[in-house]
Amino acid sequence: MTIGERIRSARRLEGMSQEQLASNVGVSAMAISKYERNEDVPSSGVLLRLARALEVSIEYFFRTARIRLSAPQYRRRASLSESQCERIIAQVQEWVERYIEVEHLLQVQRAPDLPASYPVSSVEDAEQAASSLREHWKVGEDAIENVLELLEDHGIKVGVIDGPDGFDALTLWANDTIPVIVVKHGIPGDRQRFCLAHELGHLVMDVNEHLDNNQVEKLANRFAGALLLPPAAARQELGDQRQNLDMYELGHLKRKYGISMQASIYRAKDLGILTAKSAQSLFKIFNKNGWKREEPGAPLPAEEPQRFKMLVIRALTEDVISEGRAAELFGVPLSQFRQEEAERYGEPPAVLCD
Repeated sequence: MTIGERIRSARRLEGMSQEQLASNVGVSAMAISKYERNEDVPSSGVLLRLARALEVSIEYFFRTARIRLSAPQYRRRASLSESQCERIIAQVQEWVERYIEVEHLLQVQRAPDLPASYPVSSVEDAEQAASSLREHWKVGEDAIENVLELLEDHGIKVGVIDGPDGFDALTLWANDTIPVIVVKHGIPGDRQRFCLAHELGHLVMDVNEHLDNNQVEKLANRFAGALLLPPAAARQELGDQRQNLDMYELGHLKRKYGISMQASIYRAKDLGILTAKSAQSLFKIFNKNGWKREEPGAPLPAEEPQRFKMLVIRALTEDVISEGRAAELFGVPLSQFRQEEAERYGEPPAVLCD
């Protein structure tokens, strides 16, 4: 990626127009346009001002990793604007570059452990795809303790980014061979886990090309439900046929399987445990009580990606990189990273030994 491409990517990451960036840097909008088109190269002084205005380090402009991203598949509403989509992709590009760079520094590139795509044309196929993947990954029929960690352990790069209302998650490929799933920061753990499972469905299912986008999304939802709450587990917890479900039962499934109450209702309906009429009655109760967006009870904590952080810390501890380079890879000063991690896990800030 050229310096011009990096300027454009960082500008989109900050949600700035060329005019706004030009004003902050003290150059003309035409100059910014020429930089981004590689028709001119900024001087060292302008480059310093660009770094300050875009809140990146000088090293960012000279980063060697070259990452090509495929067109993303989104979980988003149609209201998401083109500029918002550009900003999301800029965040993903910048994060994946840092991830790939630290892997190269440590020579720990990991091939993804994904099976050949499962042909899917129906909900039954989606159920079977989830079951086959559990078997391939030797997960069994038990609850998946940490979905994000499971994906990382099998070579999928998972990121959490800030995003606008209307965005939940996306899936894409980096350099045609690296599977990437990104979810929005700040969503409840049960919703995050479902998004991750849904996006995983897009990675492993080879959906019939004649199906429309709405049908494809429904199959990915069915895959996600089957992955999080397999049929045998659902029937063991709820029985084979029910007239109704109690909130206590739905709360138990949420805590044990990390699946939302509403997704559990859908799951029970899909498996024939509940009739469509009984499920609809439960959904009416959720709507009446305002539980559709915020379910009752304590929300599940969101899962956090760890592999990238561990790689940067390893590179720092083994003197492969300096503290300054570690800060550039983390995207924040090292002291800030340590403090934020300490607050996240309720531990004292980590201090490296001399």
